[in-house]
Amino acid sequence: MAATDDQENELAAKKWLETEFNVSTLTPAQQMEEMRWFIQAAKPFKGMTIRVVSERIDTHAYESHVLTRSFSEITGINVVHELTGEDDVIKKLQTQIQTGVNLYDAYINDSDLIGYHYRSGETVVLSDYMLGEGKDVTLPTLDLDDFIGISFTEAPDGRIYQLPDQQFANLYWYRHDWFSRPDLQQRFKQRYGYELGVPRNWSAYEDIAEFFTVHVKEIDGERIWGHMDYAKTDPSLGWRMSDAWLSMAGAGDKGLPNGYPVDEWGIRVIGCQPVGASVKRGGAVDGPAAVYAVSKFVEWLDKYAPPEAKELNFTEAGKWVAKGNIAQQVFWYTGFTTSLTKPGLPVVNEDGTPKWRMAPSPRGVYWEHGMKLGYQDAGSWTLLKNTPSKRRDAAWLYAQFVVSKTVSLKKTLVGLTPIRASDIDSSVMTERAPYLGGLVEFYRSKGRDVWTPTGTNVPDYARLSNFWWQFISRAVEGKETVVEALHHLADAMDAEMQQMAEESALQCRPVLNEVESEETWLTREGAPKAKRDEKPKGKTSSYEEAIRAWQ
Repeated sequence: MAATDDQENELAAKKWLETEFNVSTLTPAQQMEEMRWFIQAAKPFKGMTIRVVSERIDTHAYESHVLTRSFSEITGINVVHELTGEDDVIKKLQTQIQTGVNLYDAYINDSDLIGYHYRSGETVVLSDYMLGEGKDVTLPTLDLDDFIGISFTEAPDGRIYQLPDQQFANLYWYRHDWFSRPDLQQRFKQRYGYELGVPRNWSAYEDIAEFFTVHVKEIDGERIWGHMDYAKTDPSLGWRMSDAWLSMAGAGDKGLPNGYPVDEWGIRVIGCQPVGASVKRGGAVDGPAAVYAVSKFVEWLDKYAPPEAKELNFTEAGKWVAKGNIAQQVFWYTGFTTSLTKPGLPVVNEDGTPKWRMAPSPRGVYWEHGMKLGYQDAGSWTLLKNTPSKRRDAAWLYAQFVVSKTVSLKKTLVGLTPIRASDIDSSVMTERAPYLGGLVEFYRSKGRDVWTPTGTNVPDYARLSNFWWQFISRAVEGKETVVEALHHLADAMDAEMQQMAEESALQCRPVLNEVESEETWLTREGAPKAKRDEKPKGKTSSYEEAIRAWQ
């Protein structure tokens, strides 16, 4: 007797559970039960081919190359999972919204666009969809509370617009083996008067950068540098600023996940309405903290980074520290952890443990307790209203499959971009922790709440994010001073928000403040903040002390 479709699908599920998803926080029986739900829910969509798109990182490569095959064999739904640059993902999403043409059935786009998703009315509100139209295709064991980044995808209206698929933070990275050498420790203390360790403030980071680049210069006959960055005129240069430089410097206000009323981008809101980016309208894009942030970015790049850094973008620079000649990086994206743990690399010991560590990034002088400290990318599933409902439902099944508890722990081990608390707390991750340089310790701590994506103050990420790299590059290339570049950036952002204010389609749209003198705003409490002493004495911690600061 020939096997039924259900039996064939169950055999396929059994094969994938035994050969690929053999680590999970679920028992094998629970995994099989979850797969049986997918088999039944997918029946109306069998034979369909759906198209999804995401940025190009290890986690999404695993989804595209492996999880599409397993999903297809288990459910009968075929998936074309396209990989491209994050900037291109945003362009494709915008194109579908503007033209109404269904280019993709789902997008994995950063939660950075949450401010636009809830204002535009073009995005499916997932919390409503899961209880209503999408109830029959919503996994009963999805367990939203288990997603550590679910708050990043909530709008001020309290509803969820996206579902996290992968997360990575930007943390301080350094050569633990070099920092542990007694001869280098002694030389550093003699010169700077305090211990060589994990920098707690930007003064210490700067001293360490100078120490390795200018005074140590070579280790084991190789030229080394005390700082790494990237500054190619490219959209990723803008992300470097809007992701973290301003928040680490302390440009915004207190509040998690983002500062309020002024966020880490320097945009002020009243309620949910953006009212200005420039200091003269109450924003902080061109305030003293932002000038301090960008000035240090340019100065450290010129003085302490390898010459190639100016020609690198996000992707090209991410794996650069694996070459073994960088002492530290003020913030480094943990999404590249996989590429730094491969056997044989100059930064990996023979037993597979890393010579490097990740730790909390140092804080600028404008940073205060209660503020976010850095950035966490949260690539998240996004459904658009203009996608045909049947195609949207089928894509939603695939989205839930790749984040299901059956799959997510294996995906976490492959891409090291965890999304579920249950995976992070598992014994499997405990066994893996010594090989990941602090990643597991970070995600098990309260620190993970202080590293957050772009928030809801930004009314249209796609329209505003382009300004960052275009204006910052002028300062990097010496075409304008930092102050000039930031004034022009702030004015451009205000003008763009004024244009949005005239578009009635946006809810909670911008209403710009009247212009007041910068001195008036700088004397008020909170951001924008008046200029401070920007070179206090350097402070460092041991690695163990730095990790405890996360607890």
